[in-house]
Amino acid sequence: MLALLRAAEQRLAQLQQQVDDLKHRLDQNSTNSSKPPSTDAPTVKRSPPKSPSGRKRGGQPGRAPQKRSPLPPDRTLVVKPAACRRCGQALVGADPVPLRHQVLELPPVRPDVTEYQLHRLPCPRCGTSTCGVLPTGVPLSQVGPRLQAVLALLTGAYRLSKRQAEELCGDLFGLPLSAGRICASEQQTAAALDPVVAELTEHLRTQPANVDETSWRQQRRRHWLWVAVTALVTVFLIRPRRSAQALREVVGRQPQAVITSDRLKSYEWLPLGRRQVCWAHLRRDFQAMIDRGGPGQPVGRDLLWVSDDLFYFWRCVRDGTWTRERFHRHLPRIRAEWEAALASGRACGCARTAATCQELVRLDEALWTFAFVEGVEPTNNAAERALRHAVCWRKTSYGTDSSGGSRFVERILTVVATCRQQGRNVLDYVTSCCEALLHHTTPPSLLPQANS
Repeated sequence: MLALLRAAEQRLAQLQQQVDDLKHRLDQNSTNSSKPPSTDAPTVKRSPPKSPSGRKRGGQPGRAPQKRSPLPPDRTLVVKPAACRRCGQALVGADPVPLRHQVLELPPVRPDVTEYQLHRLPCPRCGTSTCGVLPTGVPLSQVGPRLQAVLALLTGAYRLSKRQAEELCGDLFGLPLSAGRICASEQQTAAALDPVVAELTEHLRTQPANVDETSWRQQRRRHWLWVAVTALVTVFLIRPRRSAQALREVVGRQPQAVITSDRLKSYEWLPLGRRQVCWAHLRRDFQAMIDRGGPGQPVGRDLLWVSDDLFYFWRCVRDGTWTRERFHRHLPRIRAEWEAALASGRACGCARTAATCQELVRLDEALWTFAFVEGVEPTNNAAERALRHAVCWRKTSYGTDSSGGSRFVERILTVVATCRQQGRNVLDYVTSCCEALLHHTTPPSLLPQANS
């Protein structure tokens, strides 16, 4: 009888654990897990809005006016008053500083068509016919380099479907293109950008980088889109796995700088001294401790308070209010409070909270790298922001149907994001790469030192 009672109690404990696990999974949202905000239920409470200040929306009195710089005019029309608006006296002369009012308009757009007539002429001696050859730099397709770059941006930078890009080209430009022609153009653009992306990939392996990944679909199978963001370069790669091997293809087998990331197991092979664990992800874990309630709740609050202090002091360093040396003077106190909270968490009696605290003790060296290494941030928010465009694209395109499509995605995402970081015109740059492919020359570099 006693044995049956013990077995029943053990079974009851197992069922209670399963219930707790299921409840924890149901309670997960973007504030206490890695789930994106788009998956949150309507009942999820957001941070309370700021209290109203009583002022109207928009620019406040005393703010410097924001004026658009005038463009160089294509034509100038002089408008002078004929008579005084009060007494009717005729007016003559000119205002040395007239008011300038510019009207922007688009001219009618029509395709610029160049026709090459290749003559086939017979030889008067042997009778063999010989056809003229297209000059160097003329594409074999009907798509020129600038149009090719526009098509790549329509689908890759502005997330239009092939059909939408086809319709836009017909409506705005009068271009009779098909969806198949656009797909073929994408492959040519991917080939033109290949050496550029290879060069950027080698460069990022020498720089501190924020790294993250998100799911992707290729031929209806799950793949992973990886991103690495440095100060002036962003690189995307699509790989079949979310593994350490895939990460090595992104950052190299022996990265020379610090990698900032979440606590995914794929990053475990990196030395702790070359890692920075994302504190934004940690804050979600602390919020999860609070939301679970029980003995781990006060631990979550303590850890969240410590991270609040840390972020406040770090913002002072970034905006120049504090020197890094002043931040270092406060760091021992913050770390002491952090270690005390982790010790409480390891002994609190909540298995999940204790496991998280134990893992953070193991990763302690990788939590504070940003405080001592220039160019390293405490979060990988830059990588998450870089992925947002790709995530929106994935939701409407459902991924790619071939490895060639994936190569176009990763290369156009890389070039567009890097050009945006460096303040370069994306259309002009992609056009120059397409022209370089036609002329069999080296495309212009996107490396920061090459552009300085």
